Amino acid sequence: MLCSHILNAHLIWNSRILQSDSKTEVWKMLPVQDMEKIDADNYGNSLHIINNFYLTETINYRNSKGAMFGNITRDILFHIINHSTYHRAQIAFEFKQNNLEPIVSDYIFYKR
Repeated sequence: MLCSHILNAHLIWNSRILQSDSKTEVWKMLPVQDMEKIDADNYGNSLHIINNFYLTETINYRNSKGAMFGNITRDILFHIINHSTYHRAQIAFEFKQNNLEPIVSDYIFYKR
């Protein structure tokens, strides 16, 4: 469930910056077979944002409850990363609580 949540939240935040309809809900369960493509799309959209948007531009958006907010692009991108890190730690903790070896999820591991 947390993996779906991480992917959905990333998609929603990218969509807010891109001013497009995310067509998802933050807690919607995703089919496992779709997760890799959604992750790749999220990554590609984030790179597009980094390369084509002013990082200090204010993005106005409505949250999931309909309240209006505005944040700068850089802070939204930081939030996406921080949100993912928070939930990766939760997943690792759940593995350990169940006597399982947590999967390696550190970014630098995959860049070596």
